[in-house]
Amino acid sequence: MAATAAVAIHQFAECITCHAWSPDQSMIAFCPNNNELHIYKFIKDKWEKLHVLSKHDQIVSGIDWSRSSNKIVTVSHDRNSYVWTQEGSDWVPTLVILKLNRAALCVQWSPKENKFAVGSGAKSVCICYYEQENNWWISKVIRKRHESSVTSIAWHPNNIYLATTSTDGKCRVFSTFIKGVDTRGSQSSTSTDSKFGEQIAQLDLSSTWTFGVRWSPSGKTLAYAGHNSMIYFVDEVESAPAAQNLTLRDLPLRDVLFVSERMVIGVGFDCNPMIFAADQTGLWSFVRFLDERKATPSTSKASQLSEALGKLYGQSKQGTSSDTVEPSKPRGGAHENCITCIVPLTKGRDGTIKRFSTSGLDGKIVVWDLENHITVAK
Repeated sequence: MAATAAVAIHQFAECITCHAWSPDQSMIAFCPNNNELHIYKFIKDKWEKLHVLSKHDQIVSGIDWSRSSNKIVTVSHDRNSYVWTQEGSDWVPTLVILKLNRAALCVQWSPKENKFAVGSGAKSVCICYYEQENNWWISKVIRKRHESSVTSIAWHPNNIYLATTSTDGKCRVFSTFIKGVDTRGSQSSTSTDSKFGEQIAQLDLSSTWTFGVRWSPSGKTLAYAGHNSMIYFVDEVESAPAAQNLTLRDLPLRDVLFVSERMVIGVGFDCNPMIFAADQTGLWSFVRFLDERKATPSTSKASQLSEALGKLYGQSKQGTSSDTVEPSKPRGGAHENCITCIVPLTKGRDGTIKRFSTSGLDGKIVVWDLENHITVAK
């Protein structure tokens, strides 16, 4: 059996809510399940804590670190967002006006980094941008579309469309075109012809909460996960959506990541990244678990149930697995509790993602290498 694809495992805290890397990947920012943002730098073969940013009053629920401008954006259950700018050796926060009456749950910079989106428990999405005249960050809000909390967001490569998932079980795509921020006619598609907040698509594929939405590199395919242990793939969302529902026999996913146009990594309550791939006809299927481990037979069905419930409800404890499931399922691998966040790292010459990192409720950040462990389908 091949060695594990995990090339680095870092135990930073007891629990990690979310994480993000600096543009050169020499620093990492994460929330240790509280109101703080910790920034570490790799110095002389070890990680050293450089900064603790504690402007928020409640748990930091989302972090994103911009690639070109080197700015960090954070959101929190305190309903606030800050854009952090490095000035010398300090990080200076700028408050973003969100106008929320419920927690901010997720955040992501747009591809051009001229705006970012914030999903919230207020059934709304804030599209935030910098207003040069007044020297502040303001937001326009997409309201009255979601019936419940917005759990995750994903920008289309065109910098205009935004996909969202929600605890109302739906995945939606909106236009975020803002006059003065975006340029009309700059794209070949009809994305710049739509008005701000216009709903491009609504996907009613799941009967349960939905999480972890992502676009493929070309923007032609959308993937997201349901809490009913299903993953959904939708092609041509803008024109004629064609959906595939893939039922898992394992625990639900929490986040997904396209590593190429036809390959997706899913992470969640099984504590083990799952690889999905599409064949030449576009049919998606589960390939295998990335963290390969040797199985240990379970002594009873009761222990199987206890292990499954423990992972599902976030109880970090060692367990064993039955012979009736995949041999790569047992615990004792890189992660020992639910994986909640997956972030892309290095790309190959062909544009495919070769490395990514994951974090979760076990307080670990794990770096994974796909280079020598699986052929990435283009």
